Amino acid sequence: MATHIYDSAASKADSRIPAAAMKLLVVEDEAHIAAFLEAGLTAHGYDVEWASTGAEGLKLTMAPDVALVILDLKLPDLDGMAVLTGMRERGVMVPVIILSARGEVGDRVRALDLGADDYLPKPFAFTELLARVRARLRPGHGAGMALRAGGIYLDVLTREVTVAGRTVSLSEREFALLRAFISHPRQVLSRQELLAMAWDMDFDPQTNLVDVYVGYLRRKLGETVIETVRGTGYRLRVDGPSTPPAAL
Repeated sequence: MATHIYDSAASKADSRIPAAAMKLLVVEDEAHIAAFLEAGLTAHGYDVEWASTGAEGLKLTMAPDVALVILDLKLPDLDGMAVLTGMRERGVMVPVIILSARGEVGDRVRALDLGADDYLPKPFAFTELLARVRARLRPGHGAGMALRAGGIYLDVLTREVTVAGRTVSLSEREFALLRAFISHPRQVLSRQELLAMAWDMDFDPQTNLVDVYVGYLRRKLGETVIETVRGTGYRLRVDGPSTPPAAL
């Protein structure tokens, strides 16, 4: 088994700590590697969540606060390629860095073709991984931090939202809910799913929080942008740009 390069940068933070803690998802079945990554990335200002299986990792990638995924390929259930495919099919476009002992050219090409943003073979140097993470999270780098659906554009880093070319101001909760919708265009989402994806909340049948904030988004983005699917939930329409209200 290959020996992983553990260097001192894993425990020493530097001056390039992010201004706000971005959440990174590590999908890795080997606990000692995951612990090493969590310690090093946390020391450099990132919030890290760990998934030890492909199924768990795929589920967690849909959380709206995940900024980047570090994905192993050899997982005990789903292959990492299947996790990557599932993410992209579900509209999850956050950057993905493959971290795998499978370093053959064929594996690298396939992963990149499936939508990975970067590929780092094991054994690896933590300093190089950290540099790649910073590069992928740099404002303006790639499409992973910018989501589009129909006439709606959402920038995850700057939190800018435009509708048909017009800037719209959203509250933190409104932004999180819109990100959940725009990450799943045309997909019917239940109130329970929206509560979990947008605000990491458990479902409460007595709450109308989702309905209230859907109403807020409709007033700001246009009444027809979010469609009610009776008895099921809501769906973001992307059949064309909507006309936002005159005053936002």
